[in-house]
Amino acid sequence: MDRFDRIYDLHKILSAARYPVSRQKLEQELECSRATVKRIIESMRLYLNAPIRYDRKLNGYIYDRSSDEPMYELPGIWFNASELHALLSVHQLLADVQPGLLEKQLAPLQERIEQLLNLQQQKGEELVQRIRILQIAARPAGEWFQAIADATASRKQILISYYNRSRDDTSERILSPQRLVHYRDNWYLDAWCHLRKGLRTFALDSIGSVQILDKPAKSLSQEELNEHYSSAYGIFSGKASNQAVLRFDPERARWVSKEQWHPHQLYQWHEDGSYELTLPYNNPTELVMDILRHGRHVEVLEPKGLREQVVEEIDRMQAVYSPD
Repeated sequence: MDRFDRIYDLHKILSAARYPVSRQKLEQELECSRATVKRIIESMRLYLNAPIRYDRKLNGYIYDRSSDEPMYELPGIWFNASELHALLSVHQLLADVQPGLLEKQLAPLQERIEQLLNLQQQKGEELVQRIRILQIAARPAGEWFQAIADATASRKQILISYYNRSRDDTSERILSPQRLVHYRDNWYLDAWCHLRKGLRTFALDSIGSVQILDKPAKSLSQEELNEHYSSAYGIFSGKASNQAVLRFDPERARWVSKEQWHPHQLYQWHEDGSYELTLPYNNPTELVMDILRHGRHVEVLEPKGLREQVVEEIDRMQAVYSPD
């Protein structure tokens, strides 16, 4: 019988008892030693706030029942150590990815997890110190994350002010939120824009204000959302209209062959050890950036237009670094 089983059985015994139960009786029922009974009682008092009282006169233990309080019950969340560590890891990952995000809402859960780990004589702090998250070019989710999440879950329209970095202007939009997206260390909102009459993606850090409207959001099926957002490459939406064919040299192939650039990508190995990757795209902006980060180790084979865009960007970079 493990520690949680004994806690649960002790709770059942004390809940049913009308008179104090002796320690010897508890040892028999729980199939454990005197010391173990004592540890379980102390753990329940310390970590679960169990009102266990020792009656010296009757030499036994009983729940301290007050006439104006309901019968004590065990907390409802029960996990083994491995599950608790997993929950704590997820909590820490979220805290590291976006510090402060949902901190107020998740603080009670973290406290409860740590209490349960202490109950099992485990330490959550040690695990937290063993998790390290490195972020590059991450932008904060902004102060409106919770309001947007609430509107998305409750299927309500929102009125937002939105700053467009490309055009350097701010506009107001009424949106029907569809889903939140965490992509490359940043948060985005996929939504139906009532101004543009179509699906758009909005960076949360560019949202200046949010007002939840008392109007039901327009809902689209997951199939419609995936067709619009997932068929092309990266965060840019729209149906894929082109196929990019990239060839990586044998050195870089050892890394790229383990990566997924797109759910519907195709690949082919060549005799010289090079790796050919084929993937759909619509807007080439993000794809060009990803190609360039591999430098001389990758070549665009098709289509011609994409190859020319990469060459053009390389020429511009060369002009920046070339002496006058």
